[in-house]
Amino acid sequence: MKKLIIPAAMLLLLTGCRAEPQKHSRDVFAMDTYMNLTAYGDAEDSLAAAEQTITALEKKLSVTDAGSEIYAANHADGQAVPISEDTAEILHMAETVSAESGGALQISLFPLVQAWGFTTNQYRVPDADERSALLENVDDSRISFDDNSLRIPAAMQIDLGALAKGYAGDKAAALLRERGISSAILNLGGNVQAIGRKPDGSKWKVGIADPFGGEELLGTVSVADCAVITSGSYERYFIDEDGEKRWHIMDPADGCPADNGLVSVTVIGSSGLRCDALSTALFVEGTEKAVTHWRSCDDFEMILVTSDENILVTEGIADDFSVGNGQKPEVLKR
Repeated sequence: MKKLIIPAAMLLLLTGCRAEPQKHSRDVFAMDTYMNLTAYGDAEDSLAAAEQTITALEKKLSVTDAGSEIYAANHADGQAVPISEDTAEILHMAETVSAESGGALQISLFPLVQAWGFTTNQYRVPDADERSALLENVDDSRISFDDNSLRIPAAMQIDLGALAKGYAGDKAAALLRERGISSAILNLGGNVQAIGRKPDGSKWKVGIADPFGGEELLGTVSVADCAVITSGSYERYFIDEDGEKRWHIMDPADGCPADNGLVSVTVIGSSGLRCDALSTALFVEGTEKAVTHWRSCDDFEMILVTSDENILVTEGIADDFSVGNGQKPEVLKR
């Protein structure tokens, strides 16, 4: 008898099984952070294109690259400079979230971040007089822009770091979708963008770091087709001479690290750009104002961790959030 030879692909069809799409992964260093881009299917070339999208955006948005649009605006002595559609879109979102949060988000805080040493790793605590002088030029309402140009006052400098990674995640995800990728997870240094679901149809599980330094995760949130973005006091910080922890998220009220009762804010929504901006604004606002802010909107959910170790989760994401240590979070309702 002749042996019956059945191709593997045909055998899978006959037995009702499906092969899992091939996994492709790409490590990237951009926007001053390590990133990992993972996608399933015929995705190798698409991931390379996504990396190019991210690095091209970095060249436009970097505050330190002498060829960037932001660097040009910061060194134009008050004159208008041309900008791209990308930069204009980010500026519009910064303006929107700043208005929503009562000015908690200010992209003109960059000189304060510099003064504290977070751009050079030469950390220091600027005194009250220095902070007061720098705060005189922190006022985003004085920034003028349209879809083609940007002008900031001569003494002001801006930084889009609170929004850039979220926007880059949006653009990279859009490119992958356009190329037919329906299952991918993009981790842009803590800014996570989920495309579709896992190949098996289940939701992605995104880990949330313990802001108090524990080795285990605070918890995980299960998501599909959305962004999950966290800002916290544990990300970039130093300990000053008095043993006090100082972090990089500045409060425009006093020019010091924002210390309004929150140590971690995770925002979940469809727009990475908006979630990125909100995570900073809500952190600065503090618990009570952040909750009021959420209740005034209908396009995002959030997980708050307070300085006294309480966890608050909004009702729209509560069923998909699991705390690592079994702690029962408070569920916020509208």
